[in-house]
Amino acid sequence: MGLIYPQGPWRGLDDIEFATMTYVDWFNQRRLHGEITDDSSYTIPAEAEADYYRQTTPANEAATQ
Repeated sequence: MGLIYPQGPWRGLDDIEFATMTYVDWFNQRRLHGEITDDSSYTIPAEAEADYYRQTTPANEAATQ
């Protein structure tokens, strides 16, 4: 994995887990990605996923009594 060796030496498994969680957070929440949109705009994967679910999940209909 590209993250593990360049940033070592690690003091223990907790350091590796924290670095991995930080990378996954950046990858999903902060990284701009232009290839997951239909136009030339840039978005992050989390926004693209939220947009997808907003478009495909029907809104709850008002219940009648």
